[in-house]
Amino acid sequence: MTLLPLPTITRPSPGAAWPTGDPVGEVERDRLDELLARAFDENPAPQTRLSLAVVVIQHGRLVLERYGETAGPHEPLISWSMAKSVTAALVGLLVRDGRLDLDAPAPVAAWAGDERRAITLRHLLHMSSGLSWREDYVDGEASDVIEMLFGSGSDDVAGFAAGLHAVSAPMTEFNYSSGTTNIVAAIVRDELGGEAATRTFMEQRLFGPLGMSSADPRFDDAGTFIGSSFLYATARDFARFGELHLRDGHWGDQQLLPEGWVDLARTPVGIEVPELNDYGLHWWLWRDEPHVFGCHGYEGQYIAVDPTRDLVAVRLGKTPEPETAEARHWLRDVMRCFPTI
Repeated sequence: MTLLPLPTITRPSPGAAWPTGDPVGEVERDRLDELLARAFDENPAPQTRLSLAVVVIQHGRLVLERYGETAGPHEPLISWSMAKSVTAALVGLLVRDGRLDLDAPAPVAAWAGDERRAITLRHLLHMSSGLSWREDYVDGEASDVIEMLFGSGSDDVAGFAAGLHAVSAPMTEFNYSSGTTNIVAAIVRDELGGEAATRTFMEQRLFGPLGMSSADPRFDDAGTFIGSSFLYATARDFARFGELHLRDGHWGDQQLLPEGWVDLARTPVGIEVPELNDYGLHWWLWRDEPHVFGCHGYEGQYIAVDPTRDLVAVRLGKTPEPETAEARHWLRDVMRCFPTI
């Protein structure tokens, strides 16, 4: 697959506050107003309830921002699985430092004596490890993710996930797994030396440089960032994480992520993905907008990066799970109101 090049961005990175302005170019304003009304008026369409926030960054400026009655620009909101892409960025930082290798066996002590020793970090980030996992948000009796986050696994989310057996060889089946991400988060924790060191690393190497002052990662009792699900931040700050990837890992005069890391994130995994979207390296790839890649979370949390429009869009809400795909389509339609470069 040939990736569409990311835009060459020479403008300064945003400081403590986003630069603001009107949208640039031929924006479909009537259509945009209709979409916003559908999501934020007193009687929103079922597919977009409950919308809490939408932020659009175009050409590095905040050009659109709307909030529901229970949210606002300074209120941190939950990421749910958007945190998975943040976990991948932490791996990228450690790969840049030469401290982790995507293709080395994942350093999980419990796997040393069986077939799971063949699992690599790349397999984990591609959701193709072959580990048993049931990602079900409705039926608690048939759900490993609910048991991990809220049941017997909540004290040690990575230990719970790492204890599951393999059901296939790596890179033969795609199986979306929050447990996989928490195994990765524990690998990051162990490499850095514990919870306190992980918090410091996240602040000094990612959140601090990006100006994500609201970022609030949550940890379990074992000192692992619950990187599958629990990062709180404002919509504006989630947009900064998207902008980092639009900028190919550059921020200010720093190359935060390794050269080529964003291309890895937006390259399809290479095996069948039985979902509405394709998958990269802990990022989703939109089949109906092949140039767009995004962070997705339960109840319709989205950060979408569109290189053809030099645009980042964030949508946060509490949409019932059967309708979250429609919420994603709503965000796609909002983005389509803006012109391509």
